[in-house]
Order: sequence, then C-alpha cells, then structure tokens
Amino acid sequence: MYYTDETVIFLDGKFIKAKDAKADLFSQTLHYGFGAFEGIRAYQTVNGTKVFKAHEHYERLQRSCALVHIPFQYGVEELTQITYQVLEKNNLSNAYIRPLVFCSPNMSLTAPKEISVMIAAWDWGKYFSNQSLRLCVSSYQRPNPKSVKVEAKVCGHYVNSIMATMEAKERGFDEALMLDMNGLVAEGPGANFFFEKEGVLYTPPLGNILPGITRSTVMDICKELDMPLEEKYFRPEELFEADSAFFCGTAAEVIAIESIEGQPFAKPWKNSMGLIIQEAYKCIVLDKSYSYVIV
Repeated sequence: MYYTDETVIFLDGKFIKAKDAKADLFSQTLHYGFGAFEGIRAYQTVNGTKVFKAHEHYERLQRSCALVHIPFQYGVEELTQITYQVLEKNNLSNAYIRPLVFCSPNMSLTAPKEISVMIAAWDWGKYFSNQSLRLCVSSYQRPNPKSVKVEAKVCGHYVNSIMATMEAKERGFDEALMLDMNGLVAEGPGANFFFEKEGVLYTPPLGNILPGITRSTVMDICKELDMPLEEKYFRPEELFEADSAFFCGTAAEVIAIESIEGQPFAKPWKNSMGLIIQEAYKCIVLDKSYSYVIV
C-alpha cells in the first residue's frame, strides 16, 4: 500500500529504495515511541506540483523535537527541497508525505545522542472515505498537558489516538471526539474540531490540543471571508444544539460531521459554513482563487 520495489525514500542523507531501508530494532523510538513526525500533502496545482505549507510543517517538526529534547539539525529549506526530490524520484504530484525523526538504540530513559531522518511519500486519498462522519464521544481523554507536550507531534502520543478510534469503530461509529482532562471538547484522534451555531464558528483554544496547520488555515479563511470565529472551551452537551460541525487536518482535509452520538446536526452540510470552508480550502491547496466563495 505504501511502497513498491521501486519506491524511493530519503534516509539519513541518501535516496534509497524503500525495500532496502533498515531501522535498528533497538531504536528508542520503536521501544518507547520517542520520535517525532509530520503529515504533509502535495497537490497537482495549476502552477505545478506544490507541497502545501511545507515550511510550516517543518518548523513544527523542529519545535516538536526541541520540546522533547530530540537533537535535530536539519533546516526547513533543506527539508523542503529534499521533499520535492522525493516526489520527483517517485513521479508523484498528489501525494501524502511522511517525515519521521527516529532515535538511535537506547534502552535507557534518557535523551538520544543520535537520530535518523526519513522522508517518504505515497499516493493516498482522503483519510476518511465518507462524505460525512458519525462521531461518538470517546471515553479516552487527550493527555494532560502537564504529563506530555501536547503541542508536539510525537510518535508515542498517537497510542491515545489509536485507542480512541478503535473504540469508536467497535461501537459502530466512524470516528471519535475526544475531551480533555476537564471534560471539555478537545479534538479528534487526528484532526481539529469546529462547530457552527447561529452564524458563528467555534473551536477549542490551544493548550490541550495539537496546533494544527490546517486549523490555522481554516482560521485564515474565516478572517479572509469575514466569517465570525471564536476560540472557546465548551462541553460536549453544547454540541447537541449546534447547527453543523467539521473536522480538519492535513490527512482529513475538511470533512463534514453528520452526527454526534447518533444525533444529527440541525443544518444540512450543503447550507453550512463548513461547506464554504471546505470549498475555499480546496481552492487554496490547488492554487486557485476562492473569490467566488461568498458568505
């Protein structure tokens, strides 16, 4: 699914076949989840292949490593150029890109002395195949920000996300909506959350959530189109009176939420503020004007 015999990846300064790549079985990342990664998309735009917000993603990768004391010396521009080379070598335009920073062998609970950097890319459609999602409120909370660096995109944090998604699917839902340690809405296992009520969009503030790059793009769209937006804390019960809602993330892009715990939203997606955001986002990643979008 992710590579063939001909797939080329970048690993520690070299471009090699994915099938020939090796990782040490005693890596601290494999044993303890101590590593960092990013999820990035490239699109075939009207101006050629474009890696969407590459600099922002690689700046976040740098921050993630710094926050958890993983040594990382690569520069943003260098990583961006390597990414375009990976795409070119694999003849990819519309692709998902996975940079991964993983650590050297270390069975102690101390900072690694050496790291490896991999950048891979593959043809991967939308993360959710559904047109809209049925959510449940997860019994798994997002980590307490005093226990981990929640703003860092760290490998081990995603055990929490996997458990939440598995639980949702076992209950017959498409995905989970996760709360923080105070019982307030945080985000999805791999996406940020917005909801609409009476002509205003709301989203949880930073602090207990991952600062999503797509989230930031959605907020920019709202500002550009003069769409009212507020960051605030709210409980899941408030969502049962909301008009509409959506998830957003690099893999998910912008996707409608149909219902929460079986209760549908009052407004059809075709009439929602979320649809306007969804259409504008598509235009941005494809380098098209979204001036036709009128609020």
